[in-house]
Amino acid sequence: MDRPLVLVSGCAGHLGTALMLSLPAQGFTPVGIDILTSPTTTHIVDITSKPQVASLFAIYRFTHIIHAATLHKPHVASHPKSAFLDVNLTGTLNLLEAAAAQVPRQPASFIFISTTSAFGSALSPPPGQPAAWIDEAVVPIPKNIYGTTKVAAEDLCRLVHRETGLPTLVLRTSRFFPEPDDDEDRRAAMDDDNLKVCELAYRRVDIADVVSACVCAMARAADIRFGKYIISAPPPVRRTDETLKGLDADAGEVIARAVPQARRVFEDRGWKFLARIDRIYDSSKAVRELSWSPEYTFEKAVEKIERGEEWRSDLTFLVGRKGYHAVSTGVYTVREAE
Repeated sequence: MDRPLVLVSGCAGHLGTALMLSLPAQGFTPVGIDILTSPTTTHIVDITSKPQVASLFAIYRFTHIIHAATLHKPHVASHPKSAFLDVNLTGTLNLLEAAAAQVPRQPASFIFISTTSAFGSALSPPPGQPAAWIDEAVVPIPKNIYGTTKVAAEDLCRLVHRETGLPTLVLRTSRFFPEPDDDEDRRAAMDDDNLKVCELAYRRVDIADVVSACVCAMARAADIRFGKYIISAPPPVRRTDETLKGLDADAGEVIARAVPQARRVFEDRGWKFLARIDRIYDSSKAVRELSWSPEYTFEKAVEKIERGEEWRSDLTFLVGRKGYHAVSTGVYTVREAE
């Protein structure tokens, strides 16, 4: 039997590369498109060009589409707003319409990779206020052109699904990049590994778990038809008023009480807990409805560190750092030496 053909847009980026490397072992044949050449790029295709997208769909009959191509938050300082409209909206619409019009039958799934950044101002209650519990019921309040266009692209996904029946799932992923944090104060506050492990408790997901979420979404889309899901490592705490107030007042104590082993592991390594956590991403809907089983949680990271094992997936290192562009300064800059 033929292996399902999967279109991966943005195949030269972090997640696109991870998908291209991982899908063959999952029984799929991936076809990667990007505007950049790379070891994982099958075709150079500009998704903002409707003729180029149409030419691609004239060659292939895709079983699934994973749309990961986007302009990201780091591009906000280096690209005009019109570029975000072109890539994140026009590009998404071009792929949606081409998929919906594919003959003799539509793909079994269109998986749109969105972001928890879409929640924007809903994420950051001021100090003195309880942490925000972020699930799919929270209404996004985008605070930059990146979040605005990703929310609008989610709406395009819903619209095309309603008009054509194309099974479409939106995955709002939390941070999974391996680069250091772009906030100078956060970088200075603690060691990079220390910070990333802390983030697994509330705002980070391992890239291998994002790949597995995509595979689960492809399997479930035909039954679900349309849905939005937060993809983040499940938090080690439960939603209670006491917990949310505690995360504002003394987040480290709340996390240490939930995972007692973490206190010992952090002390042994000379690590710190975050003093305050302003939001928690709740991915329980994805676990429940997509049958997603994330492997790289805060609790499991702590266990691995205590055993002297690597807490990140092998895929994290295989993909490596990508940067995002070459026209600015900072931790996301792509340098020629790389």
